[in-house]
Amino acid sequence: MSKLAAFGGTAAVPRDRRRVQWPLVEEEDRKAVLDALDGARLVSDTDGVNPVSDLEENWARRFGFEHCVAVSNGTAALALALATLGVGPGDEVIVPALSFIATGLAPVHQMAVPVFADIDPVTFNIDPDDMERRITPRTKAIVPVHLHGAPADMDRITAIARKYGLAVIEDAAQAPGATHHGRPVGGIGDAGAFSLQVSKNIPTCGEGGLLVTRDAELAEAMRRGRQFGEVIEAGRERDYVSHGLGWNYKMNALQAAFTNAQLARFDGYERTRQQNVTEFLARLSQLPGLQVPTALPDTTHAWHILRFRFDPAAFGLDGVPPEALRSALRRLLRAEGVPMSQYQLMPLPDQNVFVDRVGFGSGYPWSVTGARGTVKGEGYPVTRAVIADSLTIQKRHLHPGAGELLGLYADAFDKVWANRDMVATLAKAAS
Repeated sequence: MSKLAAFGGTAAVPRDRRRVQWPLVEEEDRKAVLDALDGARLVSDTDGVNPVSDLEENWARRFGFEHCVAVSNGTAALALALATLGVGPGDEVIVPALSFIATGLAPVHQMAVPVFADIDPVTFNIDPDDMERRITPRTKAIVPVHLHGAPADMDRITAIARKYGLAVIEDAAQAPGATHHGRPVGGIGDAGAFSLQVSKNIPTCGEGGLLVTRDAELAEAMRRGRQFGEVIEAGRERDYVSHGLGWNYKMNALQAAFTNAQLARFDGYERTRQQNVTEFLARLSQLPGLQVPTALPDTTHAWHILRFRFDPAAFGLDGVPPEALRSALRRLLRAEGVPMSQYQLMPLPDQNVFVDRVGFGSGYPWSVTGARGTVKGEGYPVTRAVIADSLTIQKRHLHPGAGELLGLYADAFDKVWANRDMVATLAKAAS
């Protein structure tokens, strides 16, 4: 086992152990979907109780939210939250420079301009200091992301938002079940957006999203917004009258029924996942030059994605670029059966959609504000450093039975670190 698999040795993770199903589709999931299919209440505008309203009630009860509104996907949730909080043409919305593309696109969908802020090097979430530096008279809202399931610094973010009179929309797409000082993420700001996409910790059978808020009037505006601006009331026939701008952002009953069944098993999955991941990270934390993801004090990390940073100097490779070490470790660990990958290849402001600023044509919404163009490769030093020196593990660890597999992953890390001379040779050759 001491010879690296990349050079003919036996892999630490046998090939027949590498495939892991997620989500787990159990008999209760199938039954829930079939029951919904037979129930004739397939959309959320159906009068009376339906699987969508059941999911909204169950999600709110489980996590302690006052109001929950189901929508078609997590991106729609972000856009609808911004719309109902009054974000529109010419406004600026501050978002982190490291996130999924939807976080940056949602403001553009409202004809608002995304303004990117750098991130914290440990949590990978928005840096409140850099965020505050980027506030202007045009700033209308802040969208902190609880990236990878790690809660953002909501105390400081909300304090800054109150100081400047800004709305806070939490992008909690990757963080159901995460808490910050005992409070569930998503419910700390003015509104929170969750994704139920099939890869998430609590999935549906495809796409889905949820909005949560403490504000009853805001929740009603969200319900109107997802339904063409119409008012849908129990016991009253639909009148097809739009009372304001709306969209077709509804979730269907089959998606909701599937997620309801998954939600019923979440607590058991989560307890096991917390134990599995914690034990795995404890083993890896002993390796020199490796920074493992960390749950900060008085927070609960949802561990949606595990991001590892590599420090060439601490690894004993002074002068070697972090990208070279990352490349060498990725090659060797993948050969051992550990599915290391990059999450986001560039900061959001480097994405062509934000650099080219075509938008809705004639440069809108940026031309409304006279915003200066972004230059690729400039700014956001922490975000760039994290992208350059890190790799991630995704999905496999979400399975509640992944504990033994994670132990094999740890064996693979140990094996690669025991061959640090070979790692050094490869990294220097790539630098």
